[in-house]
Order: sequence, then C-alpha cells, then structure tokens
Amino acid sequence: MDGLALELVVRVSIVGATSGYLAVSFPYDARVVGAMRAVPGAYWKPELGAWLVPDSYAATERLLAALYALGLFNVPSGELPPAPCPPLSPGAAPPPGYPVAKPSPSAHPSGYVGKSDASAESLLTDYVAALAARHYSARTVRAYEAWVRRFLAANSARSPNSLGTKEINAFLSELAVRDDVSASTQNQALAAILFLFRAVLRFPVGALEDVVRAKKPVKLPVVFSREEVRLVLSRLKGDTRLAADLLYGTGMRLSECLSLRVQDIDFDRNGITIRGGKGAKDRVTMLPTRLVAPLKQHLENVKELHARDLADGWGRVALPEALAHKFPNAAAEWAWQWVFPQERRWKNSATGEEGRYHMGESTLQRAVHIAILEAGITKHASCHTFRHSFATHLWESGQDIRTIQELLGHADVKTTMIYTHVLNRSPAGVRSPPLSVKIDVT
Repeated sequence: MDGLALELVVRVSIVGATSGYLAVSFPYDARVVGAMRAVPGAYWKPELGAWLVPDSYAATERLLAALYALGLFNVPSGELPPAPCPPLSPGAAPPPGYPVAKPSPSAHPSGYVGKSDASAESLLTDYVAALAARHYSARTVRAYEAWVRRFLAANSARSPNSLGTKEINAFLSELAVRDDVSASTQNQALAAILFLFRAVLRFPVGALEDVVRAKKPVKLPVVFSREEVRLVLSRLKGDTRLAADLLYGTGMRLSECLSLRVQDIDFDRNGITIRGGKGAKDRVTMLPTRLVAPLKQHLENVKELHARDLADGWGRVALPEALAHKFPNAAAEWAWQWVFPQERRWKNSATGEEGRYHMGESTLQRAVHIAILEAGITKHASCHTFRHSFATHLWESGQDIRTIQELLGHADVKTTMIYTHVLNRSPAGVRSPPLSVKIDVT
C-alpha cells in the first residue's frame, strides 16, 4: 500500500506510519471523512495530520471498499479496477476484480503487518515507550524489558512479527522446567510478553493451554516477636534507626518509606500520606506517637542541610511526572524535600549540576541485616519483616482485619488474612495433648 494515490476530485495518500497502522491523508472532504469513520479502529491523529487505520487485511479491505463506494476516484490503469465498487456485506466473498488488499507474505498470523525493518531493538524501543505512556513504574519497565529481551533472544532466528502463541508456550514452559523459576517469576514473564503482543504487536494471543505452570507455594510471612523488634531497632543508629522504626510503626513498604517527602507528614493529625504506592495508589497510615518527637528533630536537621544546599546554589530534588515543568520553583521548596535524603549530593559530570536523592534502599537493607545478625536472630528476616510484624501485632492486639487491610494498602482482604495464620495464640497458644504413658529415657 505504500505510496498508493487515488485521485479525481480528492487525492488520498496511504502510507505506512507507526507500528501496526497506516496513515491516510487527504484535503478535507466531508465525504471522505465519513468513509474513514466507517473503518473499524480508524481514528484522527492531529500530530500527523492524518487518519490512522489498523494495518491489517480486514481493515485495509474495508478502507478501500469505503473509498471506492464514494465514486470519486480514478487510478492508473492496471493497479486497481477503475469502476466504483459497492461495499461488501460482512462475511461475503469479493466478486472477480473487486479491489481487495493482499496480505503480505510476511504477515503476522493475526493479520498484523509490522515494520518492514522490525528488529529486536526497534521493537524494544516501541515496547518501553508503550509502557511509559501507560505510566508503569520505572522498576516495572526495567523488569518487563528484561523479560521481553530474553524472550526475543530465545527466538532470535525468527522475525519478531512472526512470533505467536507457540513461542510463548515454549518460553514459559522452559522457565518452569529448566530454570525452575517460582510461580510469581513466571507470571511476571507472562505479563511482560502479553503486553508486547497486545500493546505493541497488536496480536491477540489465544489460550496458553500448553504452558507448564510453576506451582505457587503457600508460604507464611516471617514475623518478629515484639522482643526481636526491640533487639533489632536497638542496634540501629541515626537515620537508619528512624527509618526502620517507621517501617514497623506504620507498616510501610521499604520504597514507600524512603520516598516520603516533608509534605507527606501531618503532625497535627498524626498521619502519613503514602503517595504512589504499589499499584499507583495513595493511602494514609498512622504516625506513631512515640516517633513524633524524633521525627520532628530529624526534620529540623534535614531543613538545615537543605538550607546549606540552597546556599551552595543547589537544593533541588526530582519531582514526579511533569510537575517540574508546571511548577519550575517547586523542586527547591522545603515541602518537596525528601524526609530521608542521601548523605552526599550527586553530581552531573556533564553539566556540573548537584542535588540529592533519597536514601538508597541498599543502605537501609544492609544496616538492618547487620542488626539482625548482631541480635542473634536466625529467622530469614529483612526490612519487609517489619511490615509483616506490624500487621501481625495489630491483629494480636484486637484490631479488625479491614482496618489492617486499609493501613497496608491491600486491594483484597484475602491478602491480609494470611496474618491470621501466624498469631501467637495459634499454634503457640495451643497445648500439646497429654500423654499418660510413662516414657523411659534411660
């Protein structure tokens, strides 16, 4: 279809555009616009000054039929029949000589025709752009891109446009059988690959019936006792002590705690607003009363540090999304500063610009790990164990499950119910049945 032009009263140009679409442009004519609207999936793209039509056999056939039905066009002899043709009824076979689009020999099994130069790298570029356009988190983008890159490498002998359900089945089954990955890892790989086919290649994937699925085990969360919490916290100092105390006192995730900004702390209402948590959801949790005074003192120290940064000509932080363009001065305001800034400023070697990011996750993870070892705790614990302990200890204290669900930010109460299996009163609160038989241990 590239470069085909039909003209008499109106000239229409149909050329390849973005991945999976044809661009149809013409001088404005209400009759042609009406024909474009009759094509399923077609829409106006102001940035291109053209209509975008799905680049598939069915859509192209519908487009040509709608245009020829107008009776406006002539074409060079030998390309297409000059006589106007009525549109086909759904499911009807085209009569001899009817202008239909011929599918490309390299067409995708779904009818999708991708870029003629569709390489793995160009496809990955489109893939990352599609994820970013849907506001996936940076961590998710990195994980999904890595899985798709691995999937394409496993099928490097074939064009990306020719891959389908069979290759997905083989790849996922190989993960479970050869690599022995967990169920969650396999599910993440599946989600990444399905996004590739549905959002970029625009190929509807059928049922994945032949996949060997990794069995998802039922695991109980690791929980500290109250005494173990005290032992670990007592071995932490400075910012890491306060951050770990907040993890236990609020039930926040590690990333949620370290990405707190000054404006998220509400001392008047003893609350903390967690923004952009898991699933891009905001929620509010409590600010423990015992942490109010230490947190206020900590913020006073951070404010002095921010003042010194401003005096040095810096003091700006990264803002979410496009706020830096909407509010150019907000990045230097006190309200937007991190609650737990890094000790040292980062420096852009190219521009000389300096700034601070929040404390790195590995910094707190390493400090907590050392504290756990020093406390002599043999549980397979981490920073996330404070969150499990928060929920379990609240449940032991008589707090209702729905409130705990809201504080943790769980979408489904079934996720929160897992903590009912690790309460101290079960099985620790149950006595072993008595045995009347005398046992000789000599």
